[in-house]
Amino acid sequence: MRRLRWTIVAVAGLMLFLAGGAPAAGAAETFPSIIRLPNGFQPEGVVTGHGPVIYAGSLANGAIYAADLRTGEGQILAHGETGRTAVGLAFDRRTSYIFAAGGGTGTAAVYDARSGARVAEYTLAGPPTFINDVVVTRDAAYFTDSFNAVLYRLPLSAGGALPDQSQVQAITLGGDWVQVPGFNANGIDATPNGKTLIVVNSTRGELYTVDPTSGAASRIDLGGGSVTNGDGILLDGKTLYVVRNRLNEIAVVELSTDLTSGHIARTISDPAFRVPTTIAEFGSALYAVNARFGTPPTPATEYEIVQVAKG
Repeated sequence: MRRLRWTIVAVAGLMLFLAGGAPAAGAAETFPSIIRLPNGFQPEGVVTGHGPVIYAGSLANGAIYAADLRTGEGQILAHGETGRTAVGLAFDRRTSYIFAAGGGTGTAAVYDARSGARVAEYTLAGPPTFINDVVVTRDAAYFTDSFNAVLYRLPLSAGGALPDQSQVQAITLGGDWVQVPGFNANGIDATPNGKTLIVVNSTRGELYTVDPTSGAASRIDLGGGSVTNGDGILLDGKTLYVVRNRLNEIAVVELSTDLTSGHIARTISDPAFRVPTTIAEFGSALYAVNARFGTPPTPATEYEIVQVAKG
């Protein structure tokens, strides 16, 4: 009975902060610079939702963790399962759905951020594949495949309603896109109107705009700059933040109005970075999740999300 009571209290507390409610009595709204994840979690993707809530996905088993940015406290929202993985994440504010890229499984999963229930799952590709990241626009969710020159599209109906499996589309990347051995398409974001996608090629260190209808890609001229090891990206106005994982930095790229060119204006680093992979934003802060690639994962390995200033 004690275990049942703890579960009820825990779920109630989780739903309170997911709804943007006040922290428990006595908890300080400090917005800590480090948010601890469960030991052994093996995070990769991270995204913010409604209010000061952040979600992280697990490479180990596909679990989704939710934390309150004000206090750093959190817990598992969706429990993991053997054979599952969660790489990049995206959040649809209309439905409170979390979209998760499925890595080498070739799948995509959709979770309800209010309950943690898995509401849908889609098969995007067969092996060899690595479904790496995802962005949600008004009309669709787009997924990158790091092993293939393809984007996968899940069309969304009015209000963000999910499609059937039969509606999944594969869009071949063309135009300036160059596919090379190793990891290619990785992080993805979109302009506010959803008419242009931005994709980073990790191995070539290049950024591209992509037409979401045709897949035609145009390389963004960085004036000789490079974003090798580019992982998660985040577009904020005409500023693009590019996580360079093994370099332990975030490149700040200032883009031209037409997105045809840009330059690396500066980089953001922090002593707490331990191979960050993706980022989310809340207010004037960025939150980078440490995947700690290169560190052998064990049940005791520590992982965290690091807050840094945008400016």
